[in-house]
Amino acid sequence: MPLTPLPIPRRFQGRSVVVTGAGTGFGAEIAVRAAQEGARAVGVHYRSSKAGAEATAERVREAGAEPVLLTADIVEWAQVAALAEDAFTRLGGVDVLVNNVGDVARTQMSWRDITEESIDHVLAVDIKGTMACIHEFGRRMLDQGHGAIVNIGSTVIVRGSARAPQYAAAKYGLLGATKSYAHAFAPTVRVNVFAPGFIETEATLGRADWKSGRGDQLRELTPMGRIPVPAELAGTALFLATDDASHMTGGYLVADGGYNMVGA
Repeated sequence: MPLTPLPIPRRFQGRSVVVTGAGTGFGAEIAVRAAQEGARAVGVHYRSSKAGAEATAERVREAGAEPVLLTADIVEWAQVAALAEDAFTRLGGVDVLVNNVGDVARTQMSWRDITEESIDHVLAVDIKGTMACIHEFGRRMLDQGHGAIVNIGSTVIVRGSARAPQYAAAKYGLLGATKSYAHAFAPTVRVNVFAPGFIETEATLGRADWKSGRGDQLRELTPMGRIPVPAELAGTALFLATDDASHMTGGYLVADGGYNMVGA
């Protein structure tokens, strides 16, 4: 018989957590999970999804934490610096940052459709934007004497992406940035990558290839037999910011249902 699920742990009791891109999808679920795990305050960042961020904030409040709405375009370094300053002031310090914002070039169905504009945008968001967040939040965490940063990566770096090479390149770059800052910030601030496989967000479910059978194909190829919804992986991502991961930095944690171990 299956085991009865355990209660949600309180791993962030009294701590503050900021999640970028928390207006929708995976970011929203991470923000809510942090609140469920006892965070005293959760920074809900958004760029354009104000309505979604407000909905996430309400869920955070219902889970017992104080929501703090934060807005910035992370591609603009000056906006990130202002975002970090605002977050540290309004949350009374930031214990955890989850860099969830990223662009996967979701509408591109083939490498043949790649454009210079798309390359520039994906690299700007996934590498420059995330680096700016690591840099600006990280240096303030160093000043306060502690902190943990979790960058949301992808298992695409294992297999590449014939559909969107710019996305795979960006996530490789993110891994390099993570290791570099982890070394620079040690031992005061830990920096790690959480690498999920496919997640059935609303955006993924709306993809043309997903609707035409890609989802069914991936479920068949995944040893665990399913593609998870965002809430299932939110706690896994946050593990890297907990005390149980206190000796992990510059690491790369995979949660893909075993998809990438299927080979010859």
